[in-house]
Amino acid sequence: MFGGAHIVLVEDDPIIGASIVQRLEIENARVSWLRSAARAVPAIRSPRAAVDVVICDIRLPDGSGEEVFTTLCQTSTPPPFLFITGQGEIDQAVRLMRAGAADYITKPFEMGVFLDRLRLLISPRDEQALPPLLGISSAARQLEDLIARMAAGSGPVLVQGPPGTGKIRVAQRLHALSDRRAAPMAVVNLAREPDHAAALSAAVAATGEGTLVLVGAERLDAAAQTALLGWLRAGFAGRLVATCGPGLAGLRDAGGFRADLLAALSAGTIPIPPLRDRPGDAVWLTQEILSRQAAPPGGRLRLSALAEAALRAHDWPDNGRELRARVVQACALAQDGMLQPADLFPERRLGAALPTLAEGREAAERDLILAALERTRGQVGEAARQLNVSRTTLWEKMQKLGL
Repeated sequence: MFGGAHIVLVEDDPIIGASIVQRLEIENARVSWLRSAARAVPAIRSPRAAVDVVICDIRLPDGSGEEVFTTLCQTSTPPPFLFITGQGEIDQAVRLMRAGAADYITKPFEMGVFLDRLRLLISPRDEQALPPLLGISSAARQLEDLIARMAAGSGPVLVQGPPGTGKIRVAQRLHALSDRRAAPMAVVNLAREPDHAAALSAAVAATGEGTLVLVGAERLDAAAQTALLGWLRAGFAGRLVATCGPGLAGLRDAGGFRADLLAALSAGTIPIPPLRDRPGDAVWLTQEILSRQAAPPGGRLRLSALAEAALRAHDWPDNGRELRARVVQACALAQDGMLQPADLFPERRLGAALPTLAEGREAAERDLILAALERTRGQVGEAARQLNVSRTTLWEKMQKLGL
């Protein structure tokens, strides 16, 4: 029924949990079963594989399903949530539906009804689907859905995003999914071409019915803009995919870019969000890069919990380009097979400006909590005992620090 979909189950009751897992696996689903809120948040935020849906009990031993959902919503758009609730918790479930949860079901429930409700939340899977392009966050998956829909068309496409966000990779995926994939894909990087009009003319001739990728559309000079608009109006046999930064509309307003050309290009727009808005994808991309690096004598490098938190907290002004450079450099600096924050951000070793006392206290608390959770394998109660605080206090601090 579920065709290999990845489902996360957050349920502390061993009988209910085991029953759901057994039935979902019979229906060909891959299930990750988590028994606490503390373990659910990081597992859903940075999963090893894209999560299709989350089944979450309202009541958990160290918090609530609502706390899990709202914590995830603070930094990303979570996967669809199906909440399991008791009769006395329906008001809470309705509140969560208004906040963006997908559905809820009350206990006790018939398994057939439960499976039908769940099936409606899982998109059909293509067994030949391509691997993730930019990440496994909800934003990245929505972007891939948009690319797939755009690939079925034939009009111009504008791929827009900050530097280093993978705009050329999006153009390549668009071509690979289209009916034009057997025809050529020509790429013109305007930053490398002294004569834009001549480069475009040669590329148009070479493209045929394929895809012409124009990199850096904001660099087009006036003569090339006029020529490009003329080819589009004359019925260019191929398909134009242009990439640009976020400032193209401002360039048009300042008179540096033709409004009619921008209107033609913008008929189909694919916006790429910056990496700072997709912290889970920063962790995923790091893991992808590490998996391709040659393993050191001691075995493959691993990412520490502190390094993962540092990846999430960084604002990535140069996006994936910066991340790749930092990870490759970190692989040369890491010791004992474990990447630490100072490996990824070596400038922190060089006496950067001191943080404020409040910032230092918050960073120290974050590090201690992560270390305790890592030592206790995510058991919040035991971590609270080792830190000599109540479970409630620890959970509140974790919420405040985004852990």
